[in-house]
Amino acid sequence: MLIFIIPLKSAKATDSWDLVSRLFERTIRSICNQTCPEFKVIVVCHEKPDINFTHANVFYTSVDFPIPTWEADTDNISRETDKTKKIFVGLSYARQFNPTHVMFVDADDCVNKHLAEFVSQNPESNGWVFAQGYEYANGNNSILLRKKGFNYRCGTSSIVKYDIIALDNTMEIDDIDYIWLYHGKKIENQLLKKGSKLGVLPFPGAVYITNHGENMVNQINLRLQRAKSIYQKLRVYLISAGKLLLSQPLTDSIREEFSLYDLQDSSRARHKSNLVAR
Repeated sequence: MLIFIIPLKSAKATDSWDLVSRLFERTIRSICNQTCPEFKVIVVCHEKPDINFTHANVFYTSVDFPIPTWEADTDNISRETDKTKKIFVGLSYARQFNPTHVMFVDADDCVNKHLAEFVSQNPESNGWVFAQGYEYANGNNSILLRKKGFNYRCGTSSIVKYDIIALDNTMEIDDIDYIWLYHGKKIENQLLKKGSKLGVLPFPGAVYITNHGENMVNQINLRLQRAKSIYQKLRVYLISAGKLLLSQPLTDSIREEFSLYDLQDSSRARHKSNLVAR
């Protein structure tokens, strides 16, 4: 069984709890659109999101540790600590379900509907990194397929065997390990130190959602702010233009595979597919 763990930010750590809740609802609908019922979702949060969607496989567990504030956390440390502690809680909660694998999902991304089925067919595997995945600027009619290196860009990009990453019974919540936030080469190197090697998922595993205002890093705007010269700003614009040129139309089949509906189009969230609560 595959366990999805979602660490959700607090309402007190965002400028728009409504937006966070709507992004989260799209994520949870995406996860629950799996073609195989062998999965659970654990949401670790300070407050339950304001959504209407429910599903028998979704479990919420609340925490009360200190809430990070954006203004006082320019280096992301307290936000990363908050996220990692929530992952700790999620891993502890997951033990009761006796999972084979676990996947950490950012609360604004979408996932492929075939993940739970693929895991159920390969229960002995150490896990997989997502070399392939989509990058989507929220609200666009196009989407960018990254055929390699997706796991270097997005945190929703790996599935790991639970026994490899499971908590030691003596661990306390402050014994957090930042490996849980790593992606790209970092997590691969850390797992290799433990004698484990991940495979590569043979299909696009997730959609990395950007440009909605609630990313931990809103890439283009942040890079423009940091650019100290006209040449650096030009490079940011050229990279953005390159993404547009390489993008493809966002088709109905891609939308359905990842449950990627427009936040403004509530009818997509209620259509007659498997997105409805079961």
